[in-house]
Amino acid sequence: MPEVAHPVRAARSKTRPNSDLVVAESGLVTWNLPDHRRAGFRRLRDIVRWGIGIRAPDVLELTKEIEHRIGDLDRVRRLTGTTMFCALVAVQDDTIVYERYAPDFSPRQLHCLQSISKTTLALIVGTLVAAGRIDLASSVKRYLPEIGSGYADATVQQVLDMDVMNDFTEDYADPSSAVYLAEGAMGWRRPPAGHDAPTMREYLAGIKSADVRNPSGECQYKSANTDVLGWLVERVSGRSLRDYLVDIAEAAGIEDTMFVSTDREFMPTLSGGIALTARDLARYGMLFARGGAGINGTVVGSTAFLAAARTNRGTTRPDGFHYSNQLVSNGRWVGHGGYGGQWMLADESARAAVAFFSVLENASASDPEYSLDRVLLAEDIVQLLARRR
Repeated sequence: MPEVAHPVRAARSKTRPNSDLVVAESGLVTWNLPDHRRAGFRRLRDIVRWGIGIRAPDVLELTKEIEHRIGDLDRVRRLTGTTMFCALVAVQDDTIVYERYAPDFSPRQLHCLQSISKTTLALIVGTLVAAGRIDLASSVKRYLPEIGSGYADATVQQVLDMDVMNDFTEDYADPSSAVYLAEGAMGWRRPPAGHDAPTMREYLAGIKSADVRNPSGECQYKSANTDVLGWLVERVSGRSLRDYLVDIAEAAGIEDTMFVSTDREFMPTLSGGIALTARDLARYGMLFARGGAGINGTVVGSTAFLAAARTNRGTTRPDGFHYSNQLVSNGRWVGHGGYGGQWMLADESARAAVAFFSVLENASASDPEYSLDRVLLAEDIVQLLARRR
């Protein structure tokens, strides 16, 4: 007799939500609660649902010659002596001139850069602008016809400068803010019950605006801008963001892994998903101090585009610095901060870069006075180093 096919029955296995990705009553995901955040920033690659790791075949060798006057700077003493502090590394040319770590941190420890990740687009977009592949005055819809009203009529330059008005909100004191809700697409939290996580492209296309113009001239900081630029880069160039990140990691000569969180289609989350060691962040920062030039003759950025970030006014931030081309600047240095206490600064004239990691453990992970102190700490260091040249 012929065998009778029996229907396969789904197993009724017992499951539970992944504890790291559960949203607490406060509206924050578990790993980002104040008592978990310090560990969470170090465990990003073990927490998020999707990601990639990149290693460089050749490492930029850094000698070590400590400039002890850096340790005597008031802000360096104060900020490295707090309970928030994790790591501080300053590099000039190919030399570590200052390095300090918290007792619970180490030179080989990865740490989430958060929004410092955005600076990768300053390199990538700059190369495409220099090659004539992107027109900064063109609207986003020219390159992404399917984009929603939140970005369709904005120019690429507006997106680069955080100069767009739409319904994406970034208020870290508000757990219902879009910046937190986007974590479902990023794989940083579980999606709502009964729903699949959207892709990043699906999420970005759903952002809306009645008028993208920003009449105030003030920085309208929206992390979604960076991911729109990443999508645009892939469309214009025909290359994946992953391949660009490989180029950047190799040009910087990083020693350890560059971890990058992604969406479920493995599109890198460049608005905030990169993790590096402090030394490797300083190596990466030196790409900006060298005008986009990497090791072994590689080039991953445009000197003119980086210079424009310093000289174009872009939009004005509350701290008085300006935001242009996905970078913060005072007209001399370029840099960027990251949610929770991170900062990277690069000064071309001093040929120096500063990497600073810390973790604020208040509810919003933010403090305007402390945020300004981070910037001024790095500025004090590069000013001292500039005088040595």
